[in-house]
Amino acid sequence: MTYQQTLDYIYARLPMFSKIGAAAIKNGFDNILALCAALGDPQEKIKFIHVAGTNGKGSVSHMLASVLQTQGYKTGLYTSPHLTDFRERVKIDGRMISEQEVIDFIKKTQPEIECIRPSFFEITVALALDHFAANAVDYAVIETGLGGRLDSTNIVRPVLSVITNIGFDHMQLLGDTLSKIAGEKAGIIKQGVPVVIGESHPETAPVFLTKAHELKAPISFADKQFHVEEWHHEAGELVVEVSKSDEIDHWVYRLDLPGAYQVHNLLTVLECCRQLNASGIALDEAFIVKGIAHAKRISGLHGRWETLQKNPAIVLDVAHNEDGVRELLNQLELTPYRKLHMVLGMVKDKDINKILSMLPSGALYYFTNADIPRALPGKELKEKAAGYRLEGAAWPDVNAALSAAKAAAHKEDLILVCGSVFLIGEVDRS
Repeated sequence: MTYQQTLDYIYARLPMFSKIGAAAIKNGFDNILALCAALGDPQEKIKFIHVAGTNGKGSVSHMLASVLQTQGYKTGLYTSPHLTDFRERVKIDGRMISEQEVIDFIKKTQPEIECIRPSFFEITVALALDHFAANAVDYAVIETGLGGRLDSTNIVRPVLSVITNIGFDHMQLLGDTLSKIAGEKAGIIKQGVPVVIGESHPETAPVFLTKAHELKAPISFADKQFHVEEWHHEAGELVVEVSKSDEIDHWVYRLDLPGAYQVHNLLTVLECCRQLNASGIALDEAFIVKGIAHAKRISGLHGRWETLQKNPAIVLDVAHNEDGVRELLNQLELTPYRKLHMVLGMVKDKDINKILSMLPSGALYYFTNADIPRALPGKELKEKAAGYRLEGAAWPDVNAALSAAKAAAHKEDLILVCGSVFLIGEVDRS
């Protein structure tokens, strides 16, 4: 098969959560364990850092991978979903897996795929584990796809578990309270393995503390160990001054991920580095600073308050749930602009009414949808938004909507594209 034929096989033969939603999920680990057994159990040959959380897990994963790579470790990175290229999901030292390696993997596992009938996600996890083991990475940062307890990535035994935060998302699958969702995320905590919780919350902290105690897993909360003293934007970067709870000195970090919400993720990464150092995995402060400063460039992370152009400014952000949108609105308050144009597209299984109720009524909206079955058609989104006094027109796709926004915008305006990871992935960057 050619590379395109291989991708067609993956997409056509295997159900994919990002496209069809909950129907693609296969509970249990039988499939992924059977695939890995056929591959020689690559999950047993790698040292992992396992990252879960409602928001921020992608940014934290990329920053951690950048720090490890900068230190000199050969570093694997598995994240999902991808924005524009399937191969974004699997990287070593910032380089995507090659097309030929994807072809070879599907060719050698095709008999098992035909027999086992795994999900799209199970295939991609197996692909990543096999790739990392074959290339003898020193460490692999691996991000959960959904939840934690039943996620296919949860077959790994990491050197460190990380849970960034807990918010309302995928409630139809994970539960309708923060404590229930936390219980699902806490499923990645392993016997005796240190776990870092990024953000403490009175409703979720007891869930994590109880689980960690049961499994004798050392637990720490990043926002109890580190504090943000001050932050500002400078030359398109986020500059953050950080103090440690037990020290007088302050440290300054520059991030090429400029969204203000990255201050939370920064503290999580710093606590992860502290725990890794404590476990004997050397990470020098100079390399931590450098890795964080160049995380976007080194790891290839996109879609996090990403500026495509200026005059008018066009910004892309993958915020798509209540907490993510709240942080996005905080960022908007800090951003100067004459008028706001919002290109908005969402998927059907989000809390659409809640998010629409949060959005600014003074903006001009361009309602649209990604080209996937899960997407809510732009016309339906427009009708729902009218109930919240959000006015605008519907467009057939994100690039038509963006073109209309650019035509209408003054050079001092801001065009923000958001609401769905898949919408951001379809933006024409040429």
